[in-house]
Amino acid sequence: MSLSLSRSALRAKKLSGSGRTVTRRFESSTSKDAAAKAQELRSKATEGLSRVTSAAGPAISGAVKGVGNALGKVGGRTGRLIGFVERQIPLAVYYARVGLELSKLVFHAQKMAPPPVTTFQQYFQTLVKSVRDPSRLLSGASSTPSNVINQIRNVNASQLAAGGVIFAEVLGFFTVGEMIGRMKLVGYRGEPSAHH
Repeated sequence: MSLSLSRSALRAKKLSGSGRTVTRRFESSTSKDAAAKAQELRSKATEGLSRVTSAAGPAISGAVKGVGNALGKVGGRTGRLIGFVERQIPLAVYYARVGLELSKLVFHAQKMAPPPVTTFQQYFQTLVKSVRDPSRLLSGASSTPSNVINQIRNVNASQLAAGGVIFAEVLGFFTVGEMIGRMKLVGYRGEPSAHH
């Protein structure tokens, strides 16, 4: 310890009357200084990060624009395809976000949850076992027709009604799709017949 430092410590002790208050005062100011310095460093780091981000953003977008311009100069069918894809990207991103938000709403409203990891592990273990030992898979296939016949025999009226409703829905969607595709309710548009 240097001589001047020890003298200043003795003087401070004499002036305050007690050594405890002096050390407490220095401790509190030291912790406040450290907190202030930490806050200052944190703000400088945040500022530096925002500068880097703002500097990198235009560079990345410039590179993307350069690639887009290079692809835009391609002519013919390829150029038209690239132009079509570039026009569709914003729509695809928009509808992907809408679909994500809609699925979030449905998940929360229906109180749905993804299956647990153990379920995936069980299915993959079964798959791996069947790949390692294909004879088990073939032996299970021979007993399958009898199981299917038994299941068909044990169908009750409510299962039959549910199957009928699903069949009607599928048939209805198919019919509407056909109508839209043909642009007509019945038949297809053909060549106009020439009257000779």
